[in-house]
Amino acid sequence: MRPEQLLYPAPEGLFCPIGGFHVDPVRPVERALITHGHSDHARAGHAHVLATRQTLDIMRIRYGSGFAGSEQAVGFDEEVIINDVKVRFHPAGHVLGSAQIAVEKDGLRIVVSGDYKRRPDPTCAAYVPVPCDVFITEATFGLPVFHHPDPMAETEKLLASLRQFPERTHLVGAYALGKAQRVIRLLRDAGYDKPIYIHGALETLCGYYAGQGIALGELLPATVESRDQSIFKGAIVVGPPSAFQDRWARRFHDPLPAFASGWMMVRQRAKQLGVELPLVISDHCDWPELTETISELMPGEVWVTHGREEALVRWCELQGITAKPLHLIGYEDEGD
Repeated sequence: MRPEQLLYPAPEGLFCPIGGFHVDPVRPVERALITHGHSDHARAGHAHVLATRQTLDIMRIRYGSGFAGSEQAVGFDEEVIINDVKVRFHPAGHVLGSAQIAVEKDGLRIVVSGDYKRRPDPTCAAYVPVPCDVFITEATFGLPVFHHPDPMAETEKLLASLRQFPERTHLVGAYALGKAQRVIRLLRDAGYDKPIYIHGALETLCGYYAGQGIALGELLPATVESRDQSIFKGAIVVGPPSAFQDRWARRFHDPLPAFASGWMMVRQRAKQLGVELPLVISDHCDWPELTETISELMPGEVWVTHGREEALVRWCELQGITAKPLHLIGYEDEGD
């Protein structure tokens, strides 16, 4: 069997014709297998969804109880057979509940990575390498220029800024699912034990993480109208990046805008966003991690779904690994 007979890119997303299912489809389909809860991978409206329990819970939080016609939870390393196709979910290390999906038939195994990272992160299960014939990888940061620094060192930059500017409110932009909780946990692991104020858009997801045993410490709502604004002097406020572009952010005392993202390596992007303190904290692999993962797996083929595809394809070819870009449409960098 050729790999393309088992899985191929269709307008809706990756499609398994034998199993009759799509992986992370970008429009409603009959049967969807979802790698994780970010909105560019997990969309509402499918007739049936198979995902980890945590991803299903996150989809319900984000889309409401009617996000799919029906749902089925699967555990890590649990085998599910769909029309004679074996499917297993393995940890991806991206966000809580995130998974790689292994699709196998007649001895041919294709692993769809979804989004993944290799750095330690106590807010989600760590990435597990899965031997395969075809590895389907993202390439969000698939250029040699992207070498992400130690996340704890970036966290120390934030704490150093707090010491340098003790009167200023430090507004940290972080995406609502995964990044916000990781930044909060990094601050706790760095010894910051004061209350952290969070935007209302983060409250439900942070509460869910805490309910899943992820220790985030004391979190308080960053509601300016009902509080003495002086309490925000020297405080950390975490919220979605979009909130810092409106009047809400300007209500804080002498705010110092920060943004936690792998894209903060690009100085021009930080400047365009008005970010005073860029924090290079990514939930995706950088270039060394992408290439090291492929070298570790040594698959027969590599397919690149989205991101900077061409550079990674070329690197694979130079290593003697067959590779091709899939040019999938609809996947952005919501999680970073």
